[in-house]
Amino acid sequence: QVQLVESGGGLVQAGESLRLSCAASRSIFSAMQWYRQAPGKQRELVAQITSSGTTYYLNSVKGRFTISRDNAKNTVYLQMNSLKPEDTAVYYCRAPEYNSWGQGTQVTVSS
Repeated sequence: QVQLVESGGGLVQAGESLRLSCAASRSIFSAMQWYRQAPGKQRELVAQITSSGTTYYLNSVKGRFTISRDNAKNTVYLQMNSLKPEDTAVYYCRAPEYNSWGQGTQVTVSS
């Protein structure tokens, strides 16, 4: 089992940036993911990074968001630039190998 703790959310204006962090309780060398869930909407996969560093992004965030990992710190990051109001959601970190989820961190983007 692994525990995941997200941080870095907050309230920003459109066009600004945030960096989310996800700290794991142990080393994870397999894929890591960031999801988000907006009010009244289904949770969606935003970004993924594999053990080899291959990345995937939701079309609507391509070119604005960057996922990265620091295995020495057991931490995955999501750098979010040029934020838009439609990015407002609770963002969750997930370790699919362990089916573990973090508690989520709120991101609110005002227009």
